[in-house]
Amino acid sequence: MDLTALPKIELHLHLDCSLSYDVVQKLDPAISREEYERDFKAPENCHNLAEYISCSINAIELMQNEESLRLVVEDLFAQLQADNVIYAELRFAPLEHTQQDLSAEQVVKTVAEATDQQVAQTGIEAGVILCTLRHYSESQSMQTVELVEQFKGSRVVGFDIAADEAGYPIDNHVPAFEYANEKNLNCTAHAGEACGADSVRETLNKLAPARIGHGVRSTEDPELIDRLKEEDIHLEVCPTSNIQTNVFETITDHNVNAIFDAGISMSINTDGRTISDVSLGREYETLVKVFDWDRQKLLKTNLEAIAHAFTSQEVKVELRDQIMEAYAN
Repeated sequence: MDLTALPKIELHLHLDCSLSYDVVQKLDPAISREEYERDFKAPENCHNLAEYISCSINAIELMQNEESLRLVVEDLFAQLQADNVIYAELRFAPLEHTQQDLSAEQVVKTVAEATDQQVAQTGIEAGVILCTLRHYSESQSMQTVELVEQFKGSRVVGFDIAADEAGYPIDNHVPAFEYANEKNLNCTAHAGEACGADSVRETLNKLAPARIGHGVRSTEDPELIDRLKEEDIHLEVCPTSNIQTNVFETITDHNVNAIFDAGISMSINTDGRTISDVSLGREYETLVKVFDWDRQKLLKTNLEAIAHAFTSQEVKVELRDQIMEAYAN
């Protein structure tokens, strides 16, 4: 089975966690390959999620002007093309890129326009998700969700909450998600990664997202499994990342089969291509080798990803046709 050649859908992909060495060299030629390997990639086993996230700091520092943001988007599309990804949702926290001269609006406009340009050039369909972060204030969360509303109709397609799940409660972010739901903005939310099933339940109750980023610890609670299925909540699963952040000790301990076999809607994603040093093709290889996945399981997760993607029905039909044709052959 040629996994590289198969078309793929990716819903959970952090822009600032996916800088190749090529683009880092363009942004700062002084950074050596050794420094890149050390500072931009996470260890195979981090102590926790916070340590994993800290690896994005160096990338974010390089992404503080329009040119650097454009180059990083262009670089990521080159990676997607090599991986035969036909639809991707890129997520990032715009407020993190206002450390120099850019306003949050300029940051979003630049990334949205660069994404639009790359869609036209590569033929890869894509959307942009704007993230608030766990440690942000209520006003910072509101500022972020208002940007999602402001840029609705552009490549900006949704709202997310990310960062240190174990370190910060979600209370500051409830008003922003209420605003998003009132305005019919697409929402996903990181949960059930650094914390257990209760984290997923609390996130569903207080934020009401349509998807959960990771959510792998949901299987600790049979009632939650039933709820995820009843409400058709989609889990954006990132196997390699979950090992690095110490959710599971080794890849063989991962519960990807338990999630799939329970009938929960799920997709497979990389999380951060650089931080996790992985492509979607390599994630698929792991599933085939370690968990004995076949084409039908890969097909099912791609179709679930399309069904829950933050895009139009027209695009979904096109993506489904491409995926079905490729898997039939």
